[in-house]
Amino acid sequence: MTPEVQIIAERSGTAFSLPRGATLTVIDPCGEQVADLLAYNARDMDEVISSGRTLDYAETIRLTTGHRLYSNRSRAMLTIIDDSVGVHDFLLTPCSIDTFLHFYPDLPPHRGCFGNLAEALRPYGVAPDRIPIAFNCFMNVAVDGESGKLSVLPPVSKAGDRIAFRAEMDLVIGLTACSAPDSNGGSFKPIHYRVEASLQ
Repeated sequence: MTPEVQIIAERSGTAFSLPRGATLTVIDPCGEQVADLLAYNARDMDEVISSGRTLDYAETIRLTTGHRLYSNRSRAMLTIIDDSVGVHDFLLTPCSIDTFLHFYPDLPPHRGCFGNLAEALRPYGVAPDRIPIAFNCFMNVAVDGESGKLSVLPPVSKAGDRIAFRAEMDLVIGLTACSAPDSNGGSFKPIHYRVEASLQ
């Protein structure tokens, strides 16, 4: 039986346990919608997903099928086992009230993914200062090869696109439907996800 799809409403977030060997599939149901993903070691929440370690070991910023996402202790946390998009970001921090004040001064400020992750992870003992750079599923960040300038472009994901991860340890996952206009092609949509237990 196919596991039930869970829905993250637009501009919100959630947190949940993901046991070792289980598969997490993050789905963009409408297209052009980013999902910020965090992972913590469920047995020691001081061990957390690390952009720096991951990009260092992968030797690329284009993470896709076959790449692993590493912790601050250089241990594999998640392996990407399926990816219909191939364009994601692991450079930029979760959007926040400060992001809105900086980039969108004419729009009402929003607590963003940072605030949504902080609320969702609070029951697991995660304080806001322990929220690192997230793996931004479907986010399209272009890097100019000459100047190094970063540009946030609309995602290339289409309705129904997905990325699937296998948990390499018992994890706590934080996951959002991103709140920043530029990251999501100017509109806000839900994110779907599905968890499948290991068959072993």
